This record gives sequence, C-alpha cells and structure tokens, in this order.
Amino acid sequence: MIVKFDNLDILDEDILSYQDRVNKIVDDLNNRKNKIDDFVGWLNVDIDKEEIDKIKTTALKIRKQAQVLLVIGIGGSYLGARAVIEALGNDKKLEIIYVGHNLSSDYIQSVIDYIKDKDFAINVISKSGTTTEPAIAFRIFREIMEQRYVDAKDRIYVTTDSKVGALRSLANDKGYTSFAIPNNVGGRYSVLTSAQLLPIACANIDIERLLKGAKEASLIYQNNNVMNNECYRYAISRNILYKNDKFIEIFANYDNRLHYFSEWWKQLYGESEGKDNKGIFPTNLDFTTDLHSMGQYIQQGRRNIFETIIFVNSNYDIKISKNIDNSDNLNYLDGKTINYINRKAMEGTIKAHVEGGVSNILIELERLDELELGKLIFFFEYACAISSMLMGVNPFDQPGVEEYKKNMFKLLNKPGF
Repeated sequence: MIVKFDNLDILDEDILSYQDRVNKIVDDLNNRKNKIDDFVGWLNVDIDKEEIDKIKTTALKIRKQAQVLLVIGIGGSYLGARAVIEALGNDKKLEIIYVGHNLSSDYIQSVIDYIKDKDFAINVISKSGTTTEPAIAFRIFREIMEQRYVDAKDRIYVTTDSKVGALRSLANDKGYTSFAIPNNVGGRYSVLTSAQLLPIACANIDIERLLKGAKEASLIYQNNNVMNNECYRYAISRNILYKNDKFIEIFANYDNRLHYFSEWWKQLYGESEGKDNKGIFPTNLDFTTDLHSMGQYIQQGRRNIFETIIFVNSNYDIKISKNIDNSDNLNYLDGKTINYINRKAMEGTIKAHVEGGVSNILIELERLDELELGKLIFFFEYACAISSMLMGVNPFDQPGVEEYKKNMFKLLNKPGF
C-alpha cells in the first residue's frame, strides 16, 4: 500500500507542527487499549486461537447446511463484514443476503420471497438485541425459520454482548450458537473482531490472513515520525485541510469491489468525527461511474471539498484490439489494457481536479486480497481515531444517533417514551 500526498499544497513544516500532539494522542491510545471498560481494544488486533477455530468451524457448518445466510445487522454491526465480502468476493456456494439495515417492507418481502424454496441460516449481530431495524428483521425471519425447521435453533447464530442484553438472554434460553462482541470495541471499529468475522469466514475468506494484514499494519504505523508515517500524515493532512475550510471529503474508488468498503469508511468517519458542531463530512463516489454525475460539481462547484482516492491494480489484462471499421473510434487504444486505461482516467481526473482547486490524497494497492485489505482497514481505523482526537472530539461515542430514535419511539408509542 502506497499513500501519496503530492497534490495537497501542504508544507512539511505544517505536518511537523503536529508531532507533539500526535505523540500525546498515540500514548493515550496505547495506555487505554487494554482497558476492558474503554473502546480502544481494536488496537490489539489479536483474537484468541480458540475463538478463531470456533468461527471457522461454525462457518463450515453453515456452508454445509444452508444455501443462503441472512446477516442481520445495521451500521457498525454489519458494514465492515459486508465491505470485506464485497471486496474479496463470495464464492457463491453460500449466498449472503443482508437484512435489518433498513425498514423497507418491499425489501423485506423480496427477501422472504427469495428464500421461500431455499435452505437458509441466520447470523444476527447486535450488542443489545433491541436496535429497532435488526430486531424487527430477526423477529420476522426467526418466525419463518421456526415454522420451517424442527432444528431451527441449530440454524440461528447470534453475535451479541457476552453477558447482558435481550439477545444474550434469548441465545442462552434457546441454546443458539453464539459469539461475543468485545466489550472494549465499538461497532464501527469491530470488523476485525469476533463481532463480524463469522459472515466473512462464511464467504470462504481467509480471516487469519485478514488479521495478519491488520497486525502488520499495526506494527508499521507505530513509527512516531509524522513525516514517515502515512497513517499519521493522513490524519494530520485532513485536519489541516479542515482548518483551510475543506469541510467535505470525497472518498472515491476506481474499482467497484470497493463500493461497500467506501460505505464502511463513510460510517467510520462520520460517526467518529461528527460531534460538537465539528467534523469533516464524509461522502463516497465510484469512479469513473460518478464522474458522469458528480464530476461537474467536483470540477467547478464550491471549493470546500477534497478527495481521497483508492486505486487497485488489476490482475486481469483485458486488452482492446483493433477493429477494421473503427466505427467506435477506439483503434487508438489498440493493445492497451482496461487497467491501463483506468489508471490514465484516474491520473487525468486527479490532474483536472487539482488544477480546479480540489486537493487529492492517493492510496494505491498492488492487489486486493485479505492481507492488503486487513492493512487498509487498520490504516483507516487508526487514522480516524487520531484525526478525531486532533479535532478535539471523542471518536468512540455517538450520542447524536439516539436523537432520531427517541422521536421515532414516541411516534410509535413505545413504553417509556
């Protein structure tokens, strides 16, 4: 993974001026990472081998018993798993469908109709078990499962709090196979923990290699020199741009496998930084697709934006060949690969946007596999924590999320509201 800061118009001395503040933040995070009552446990990137073996064994069981796995969760309880699965690809022997992340009756009915003649299993992911969207989905699909299967309890897999909560009580009462969400890890930082590794393993993705990539990144980014640490420099650069009235960050990829990784990134940064009337607004686009819808605004709209770009080199050499009639005027591309053309589109776009006043950070991956994705996940989690703390906000809470719920519960006449 290579991170390039060539198009930021930020001086080295500006980066270096953050050295002492970053050192204090890093020391603070390291001092807290082993506390069971804090939310910095994700920094350890270590999972007990017994837990890993249980995840892998359970995934194998699910792959044998079901054609479809319903992953029920919302926000940080499912986005990380979906990001990894969509990026690395499910092998299709077990189809994974996501529910509980919206309240669309049409969507839920379409899933009900789809699984009507298919064997299915459920992995419900929720710390409390009472979050409205996944709780509703779980009730609906649990009833379907219990009506269809005499062994329904052996097809339901619960990921929840280790000791308390409605879902923990239900799992204990029914005898569901269960996994514990670490107490010292919040949802949006939980993708590399037991909270989300089961569906990833069910997609036949090597979770140990994913964790190895994250572990390698955690060692690489322990270097305290802000000029030589790409992770720290990303966090600092974002803060400098923010102070220069760049309030919106566009996270753009040139590989549609990273669409849901971008969605995960958006939640990670939005929920971590957006507090106390502070924070960069994170949004994501898929290039070159969205250049034909948002390209005009990026090029000539308000200059309060900057971009973070991810480019992945392709493993496929799909070449354009010469055509005799050249009716599409593409013969000038004879012998060139799609990956080469995509790169030139990226380079040309960055040049145009920078000249138009939009600063760019470029992240290049030589390939997209478990190792590289694990590194990328840790990179963004670590940078997010540091960036948020540089802004003076707590990256591990989300008090504003509860406000819409209170209003919704009042309108629904929920007891106590």
